[in-house]
Amino acid sequence: MSQEPPRMIGPHSFLLKGFASAEAASLLVDITSIGTQSPLRHMTTRRGYQLAAQMTNCGQLGWVSDSKGYRYQTDDPLTGQAWPAMPTSFLLLAKSAAQHCGFDNFIPDVCLINRYYPRAGMSLHQDKDEKDFSQPIVSVSLGIPAVFLFGGLRRSDTTTATLLEHGDVVVWGDEDRLRFHGIAPLKLAHHPLTGQCRFNLTFRRAH
Repeated sequence: MSQEPPRMIGPHSFLLKGFASAEAASLLVDITSIGTQSPLRHMTTRRGYQLAAQMTNCGQLGWVSDSKGYRYQTDDPLTGQAWPAMPTSFLLLAKSAAQHCGFDNFIPDVCLINRYYPRAGMSLHQDKDEKDFSQPIVSVSLGIPAVFLFGGLRRSDTTTATLLEHGDVVVWGDEDRLRFHGIAPLKLAHHPLTGQCRFNLTFRRAH
């Protein structure tokens, strides 16, 4: 793990450059294993729109989106089985990143895995389906670069743009926990470990 000090991108928000680079290859192996049990898929919104990124989950719960809305549940609606267990490598990385940013005792119970291809992005949104907002969000980037858009507590607030590269980790919590954020549409690029795609691991404490 990188020893570079955190860069502040908000009062309680931090960028850890290259923090996950050394573990990236093993993380990608674990992602592949999870995907064989709970395949990556395009989820839909309540109104029937398809989300641009492909998604799956691991951990005690999984985040899902469909005609019933956004929620967490214990089973994968695609397979009818429990979500894959969270790999030890995931848990250790998330806890370590949180601790580096002053968030002690973070133990995530869910990891949402997103796979982005060029032109895919994520519109501004809040992570607000969790029951405990005292816990931070830890977001890990693997593969081709992306631009992280970080706003305020209202959708209309001005956003800042931060380039996320392979191995970068973003952590935000406390008063920043409910800030709007998103990903600008990815540009065409190639990474030796992931090809023309980007994986994002988002760790949360849902319960």
